[in-house]
Amino acid sequence: MLRFMFVGDSMTIGGAGEHTWRHRMWRHLRATGTEFTVVGPRTALHGGSHDYADPDFPQHHLAGWGEGWQHMAPLIGDAVASTGADTLLISLGLIDLGFYTDAEQTAGNVRRFVGEARAANSAVRMVLLPVIPNIRAESDAPFAAQVAHFNTLLAKAVADLSQPRSPLLLASVPESYDIHEDTYDGTHPNASGEHKLAGAFADALHQAWGVGGPYTH
Repeated sequence: MLRFMFVGDSMTIGGAGEHTWRHRMWRHLRATGTEFTVVGPRTALHGGSHDYADPDFPQHHLAGWGEGWQHMAPLIGDAVASTGADTLLISLGLIDLGFYTDAEQTAGNVRRFVGEARAANSAVRMVLLPVIPNIRAESDAPFAAQVAHFNTLLAKAVADLSQPRSPLLLASVPESYDIHEDTYDGTHPNASGEHKLAGAFADALHQAWGVGGPYTH
């Protein structure tokens, strides 16, 4: 049985009244007959709320509002060790680039994260989503350039670090993802955005590793 852990920032943890893409992914995996469980050290939405739009699902995760690669790298080893997670679905980077580290430093924290996760489970698998540029990138050209540069470095890290025993997989940002249509504020996903984020991970898992099936909703 696969043990999935969602790792992310505000786009993954979600807020009160939302389903979250975690919920959409859980429903998809169930619908495809995948044998799995969801694990993680946290369960709350932003602010400590558990007011999910549909609370009847396993709410476990390792996600936090305002947290990025630099915050999760020191936590991932203990999280993997304590939960037995074997498949990490990761959406991080926007917070790092926006407030803490440049593209090169952020890529360094990606590599640290991978090392810490493998120290806890040498066979852990990871699916990584590139950073989706948000509304800031439309008016801040240097920030947009950092996002693009980091995504290039992320792809390189995935290629460099992937191992047969512990593969890394780069998901694709959905071609149809539109921050004006799929978010409620230019950054955080609304219902259609949640489906598209879940679909990015679902399609990567299915196409590369034969897990689940094509995403439908």
